[in-house]
Amino acid sequence: MPASDDIVRARLFLMRATEPPTQSVGAYTAVHGPVEAADRIRAGCAPPAVLAEVAQPEPDLRGDLAALEAGHARLLTPEDDDWPSAAAHDLAASGTGAPLGLWVRGDPQLGVLTAGPVAVVGSLAASPYGEYVAAELGRGVADRDIAVVNGAGFGVEAHALRGALSTSGRGRCLVVLACGIDVNYPADHGPLLRAITDSGGVLVTEYPLGTKPRRTRGYARQRLVAALSEATVIVEAGRRSPALAVARTASRLGRRVYAVPGPITSAKSAGTNELLRTGMATAVTCADEVTATRGLR
Repeated sequence: MPASDDIVRARLFLMRATEPPTQSVGAYTAVHGPVEAADRIRAGCAPPAVLAEVAQPEPDLRGDLAALEAGHARLLTPEDDDWPSAAAHDLAASGTGAPLGLWVRGDPQLGVLTAGPVAVVGSLAASPYGEYVAAELGRGVADRDIAVVNGAGFGVEAHALRGALSTSGRGRCLVVLACGIDVNYPADHGPLLRAITDSGGVLVTEYPLGTKPRRTRGYARQRLVAALSEATVIVEAGRRSPALAVARTASRLGRRVYAVPGPITSAKSAGTNELLRTGMATAVTCADEVTATRGLR
């Protein structure tokens, strides 16, 4: 059942007024409901911890409402039937902060893509080895009718998505953006993102329309990639790779974490090899090992 107009307006306000992740505002909204929470925040009578997370107390919602009216994107809220409630619950319970809402572009049945997807992430500056393995994993996962999830970054992520798009399987792509749904980022990936939505995939973001990417937003986005996935595969990552944040969050949320072993002489595989050494990740070399070990089909 779709959310009422009052709830949609309240959710739009909360998403515009805050910068994710918002643990206090999220918890307050869960208790009081979005309409009452928004009214109290506007009036300045919410608890100090809640008001401390409010960056824009009087945001302009006209552009958001116009975009919804024109059908340029959809706003998915916790009040909708196809809200990814398990992922949101796990984020809230872990203290990481569940999204207040999600802008969606593509197939509106987001629930189809949250039924056991696999995150395939890794180095932005991937080696030919990393690019090849990512494409093979993406293709193999999609061949088994399982969605591939990541942030559509350069390197491993883009190759995994292209691999998924190359198959005739029903596994599609779910991309979590660190910017507004209307922002073309990375700019070079415009054709890739269009191919994803044209093929039945979905783009989602917790950021309002027009929001530009930042490094901090990229890191915040990683928790959603981990939460929306049943399993995470790190293909190739150095010791400081942002992909390791996905692995850590996935582990904290109780998701399975896998890593592809790499050459011990390659700095690009130092992070993945460390995940294997410490036992945070299980070694995999192909999609069969990911899906069989996890029980995903």
